[in-house]
Amino acid sequence: MFKIAVIGASGYVGGELLRILSSHPGVEVMAAHSRKYAGDYVYRVHPNLKGTLTLRFTGEDPVKLAGEADLVFLAVPHGASVKVTPEIMELGVKIIDMSADFRLKEPSAYELWYGYKHPRPDLLGKFIYGLAELHRDEIRGADFVAAPGCNAAAAILGLAPMARSGLISGDVVVVDVKVGSSGAGGKPSPATHFSERFGVIRPYKPAGHRHSAEIEQELEFVSGRRYKIAMSAHAVNIVRGILATSHVFVKPGDLDQRKVWRAYREMYEGEPFIRFVRDKKGLYRYPDPKIVVGSNFADLGFEIDEHTDRVVVLSAIDNLVKGAAGSAVQAMNLMLGFDERTALSQPALHPV
Repeated sequence: MFKIAVIGASGYVGGELLRILSSHPGVEVMAAHSRKYAGDYVYRVHPNLKGTLTLRFTGEDPVKLAGEADLVFLAVPHGASVKVTPEIMELGVKIIDMSADFRLKEPSAYELWYGYKHPRPDLLGKFIYGLAELHRDEIRGADFVAAPGCNAAAAILGLAPMARSGLISGDVVVVDVKVGSSGAGGKPSPATHFSERFGVIRPYKPAGHRHSAEIEQELEFVSGRRYKIAMSAHAVNIVRGILATSHVFVKPGDLDQRKVWRAYREMYEGEPFIRFVRDKKGLYRYPDPKIVVGSNFADLGFEIDEHTDRVVVLSAIDNLVKGAAGSAVQAMNLMLGFDERTALSQPALHPV
């Protein structure tokens, strides 16, 4: 039985990690860290876990807690993880970092996209990008994994087959994401206040979204070619879920439904959490975040636009599961030698 510590366990991602790990037969959550709620029962913050976890939050030093664990999840804000991660790495503990602090390989990318000089560029190469569909073999042998950003995960999973197969013409890909309110985290602000958040389709980052850097990095990884991601993000009136609508322009000769299908099937054949959604009947003919809520599935689909030589790629995930905690537990399973589906095979909720 592996001992697991979750640092930053009081947030939405921390709560999802606890929920998923509570049903895992091969691990024990020995510590749920939160200075703010130290001493309180976990279920006081995550009421869905009442009757499932009797654990109390602890405010002990995160490095000390990590030293008692086999693997630690760092579900802390961007910029906070890098302050404690180097010390934890020296303890010989496996780490899955949920922040952006170790996702990018190029130190200069942090200056460009995050506006600061990375304090430990020497550690960036030690972390594996935690999307199993692209880095499974590397994750299996890894000690340190950086979980992907939620918007990035949705877009990468949808676009990777197109990039890998060489179907994309030109070097610019347009990505439009619609994101649920839980993507903003649990800390309230004027923008997340019910009166302002309810009923919106609010553009909040029409250009320059930080997750563009991850998408560019990973598409280059699968294709050997550099792309520029033109990404726009909108807050929409749902709690969970992301729909990424990506616009890929191809050469007229490649605008063939069979070629596109082949690209997706060749890359994702046998993948346990990838589902293809493109139906001629029914209400859910294309990927929709509503039907992945609570699950680790990524639903992918596409439509061909002959008028503009365009393939519209659609990908839907639950931002808190496949976009965060689910991908992280999937990586943990690979790192610790479990079947990667362990504790993650539950279907989505419907209706929600």
